Amino acid sequence: MTDTRKGPVLIDLDDDSAAPSPSEVPPVPDLTPPPEGAAMATVAALTTRRVSTLARWFWRLLAALVGTFVSIAAWNFATGLIAANPALGWAVTALLAAFLLVCVAIVVKELSAFARLSKIDSLHRQADTALAEDDLALARDLSDRLVGLYKGREDTRWGRDRFAARRDEIFDASGLITHAENELLAPLDLQARREVEAAARQVAAVTALVPLALADVAAALTANLRMIRRIAEIYGGRSGTLGSWRLTRAVFSHLVATGAVAVGDDMLEPIFGAGILGKLSRRFGEGMVNGALTARVGVAAMEVCRPLPFGPGKRPSVRSIVRSSLSGLFQQDKGRTAP
Repeated sequence: MTDTRKGPVLIDLDDDSAAPSPSEVPPVPDLTPPPEGAAMATVAALTTRRVSTLARWFWRLLAALVGTFVSIAAWNFATGLIAANPALGWAVTALLAAFLLVCVAIVVKELSAFARLSKIDSLHRQADTALAEDDLALARDLSDRLVGLYKGREDTRWGRDRFAARRDEIFDASGLITHAENELLAPLDLQARREVEAAARQVAAVTALVPLALADVAAALTANLRMIRRIAEIYGGRSGTLGSWRLTRAVFSHLVATGAVAVGDDMLEPIFGAGILGKLSRRFGEGMVNGALTARVGVAAMEVCRPLPFGPGKRPSVRSIVRSSLSGLFQQDKGRTAP
């Protein structure tokens, strides 16, 4: 007798033993690009942009023409006002003369700032020559010029006294320059490092917490300009407005030439742990990168503004500055990062 019962038939077409388990499936790739420090890259592009010779002459001639027209208009206005109302005319003339005197004072201040920066550059070059040639006479002259640079500054009085106490006991160029570096520049290096840490912390915080467009670029530019100016003042540069811009261009040009305007996991992982940028939010990751780049700019500014080159082991570590300035921000944001 034939069995006529019907039912579902299960046909196994695949071998389940070859299928991977959920734990073996690779994670979904993160398509979000890693933070690259766009604000600091923009600042570097702005400060290192080269102006063509034709454009430079265009702006110079335009400024000369505008200055000439303004001067003639002011002169005609003052003389006409004197003819119409002598008392009021002479009062306006006095105001114009006072404004002109202020402009002259600003020009003199800028020229003095450039001369001060040139003096710092000459000291740096003289130190390099004295070390390369082991010239004791040149090193003694350098030390005298260095003491004269900081003469009258109360924050260097103790170091100047300690340097003078042992100056005549040292009879090799490298030892004398090292002694000057330890006694005269070590306290200034600490002040400059604090400025770098404060600027890095500020740039990181603004980039991470302010979502406005171009706010991070403006914050990075102003913070770096102020940091470079303060470092120059600490080392005796006293840069003016144009001098600060010149220093900023020099610092960023050096960083661009050496490829140092890029930072990522290679710098931040040894400080905060492996894969740190992948665990942070996009904005906070950008803040960390911009802050680290600001620290790198600060160290380069110290090298440019310092009257003596850093001796062996004296150059501040960028990673140590990043750790001390940004680790607090990282700990505060840890509760908001992805698990």
